[in-house]
Amino acid sequence: MLGVGDQAPDFTLEDIHGVKRSLKDFTSTKAVLLTLYKISCPVCQLTLPYLERLAHTDNLELITISQDDAEATQEFRKAYGLTLTTLLDDGHRGYAVSNAFGITHVPSMFLVEPGGRISMAVAGFSKRDMEAVANLAGTGIFRPGEAVPEWKSG
Repeated sequence: MLGVGDQAPDFTLEDIHGVKRSLKDFTSTKAVLLTLYKISCPVCQLTLPYLERLAHTDNLELITISQDDAEATQEFRKAYGLTLTTLLDDGHRGYAVSNAFGITHVPSMFLVEPGGRISMAVAGFSKRDMEAVANLAGTGIFRPGEAVPEWKSG
């Protein structure tokens, strides 16, 4: 898995509406949190609704990359109330982006700075890292009294 200091590979994927988007489209002016996931993954099901709470910040772009097809991904987004920008890296295309980032588990998250350097890389769910992302976004992610695990492997 790529790590801190590595250059993120540029890529072009279709979003859930069939529009082609590249990493450079998002990193030209601000940092981007890329989250690669699979809809059947329980840790992804835990993680993405928390990330949705950061979806509308001006300080950070959040991009999710689904390893499933468009129809299944749309159903997942609806079931979990997700509005995050979602790109598709499904198996019919050989998981090109997932392989380029060297992931072995989902969710895998990469904070990519303008210019393309990775400043954070996380596999699984980490409360501490999610709070760090929320701080960069300038908002909270967990609600007072909410039972949030410290860590879950992907």
